[in-house]
Amino acid sequence: MNIARSFSAVVSSLLVAALVACAPTAKRAGTGEYIDDTVITGKVKAALIADPDLKATEINVETFKGTVQLSGFVSAPAHIPRAVDLVRRIDGVQAVKNDIAIKR
Repeated sequence: MNIARSFSAVVSSLLVAALVACAPTAKRAGTGEYIDDTVITGKVKAALIADPDLKATEINVETFKGTVQLSGFVSAPAHIPRAVDLVRRIDGVQAVKNDIAIKR
């Protein structure tokens, strides 16, 4: 009986530690947020690929807690607001950080 209680205590402690480790912080997304950000990143990349004027391979996309950061290069100044506008329309995007530069 004593071994069973000890085993239960150890297992319970491990489960609590695992739950606390998955909790989100200001600098680290939780498991659910990470999955949501991955889905948003996929949607953003698909939208950029679908646009015939934008070269999606030259635009990098990173998402953290719903904020999408765009970086990379475009060939024309008009493509920057176009890319930002495409991203803002995607469901789940809370903010867009634009670090896109014009290729010279």
